[in-house]
Amino acid sequence: MKVEEIHEKGNAVLGEVRKAIVGKDEVLRLILTTILADGHILLEDLPGLAKTLMAKSFAKALGVQFTRVQFTPDLLPSDILGVSVFNQKTLEFEFRKGPVFTNVLLADEINRAPPKTQSALLEAMQERQVTVEGNTYSLSKPFIVIATQNPIEQEGTYPLPEAQLDRFLVRLRVGYPSKAEEIEILRRRMARKKEEPDVQTVLSAEEVVEMQRAIEEVYVSDAILEYITDIVTATREDKREIEIGASPRGSLALLKLSRAYAALNGRDYVIPDDVKAVAVPALSHRLILKRELWYTKVSQESIMGKLLERVPVPKFE
Repeated sequence: MKVEEIHEKGNAVLGEVRKAIVGKDEVLRLILTTILADGHILLEDLPGLAKTLMAKSFAKALGVQFTRVQFTPDLLPSDILGVSVFNQKTLEFEFRKGPVFTNVLLADEINRAPPKTQSALLEAMQERQVTVEGNTYSLSKPFIVIATQNPIEQEGTYPLPEAQLDRFLVRLRVGYPSKAEEIEILRRRMARKKEEPDVQTVLSAEEVVEMQRAIEEVYVSDAILEYITDIVTATREDKREIEIGASPRGSLALLKLSRAYAALNGRDYVIPDDVKAVAVPALSHRLILKRELWYTKVSQESIMGKLLERVPVPKFE
């Protein structure tokens, strides 16, 4: 598949999702970028900001299977992965697949489940397979986890450790709509006379996988590779606010995302603006801040933004 097709089909998907989501164009573009980069997404924001609707709309437009799991304190790993059940007719155990066997899995309020259940999902995210009682089962392609968590209600939750946060390619925040956007939300709801918006399917699972493979052909120059490395190295060298910077997994995340972002914009090569567009969502959640900053309003995103301004941008003719 050529870059022109990725650009065309990507815009068709975004056009359908925009029927359900008002505004938030950059967030939607970053979600699709992450899907094309074959990565997982963490949506961290307040309730009622259409996080679930975004996940469902993308799954519908992409033509892939969608499953939603509400994470609760009593959720067990077998509730996600599946369980072996004894069949009295055949006198053998049969594996019944859990909701993880899908294309897009919405893990709603992932921080409400205990660490053992979180780890079971995160292992499936990394390995793209499930092992139950010695038997290994491959997951479908594409396989994307979109997890949500509420940043304010922390009572009775199990926050994701930094090592597990690192498994998500990006962390995104949706934010409140503007006044004009909120009025448009109300108008659209009145016009369609039902809750669910109409999103049409424009792709198939096979086409999504083909687009993911085509991203690997996007050219990245040595200057861009050096720029990516400089950004990640800057997170490790800033000892004033950052305790631990991003690992090489952060560099790989920047590489994958910048290639997908370039292809979505119709280019078969990466420019510095592509890297800058994805750097904050790709690296912010990988930073561990100094302890004295935990109780301030300083965010990982704001620190990452300042670092980006300090790193020299390569010049191109």
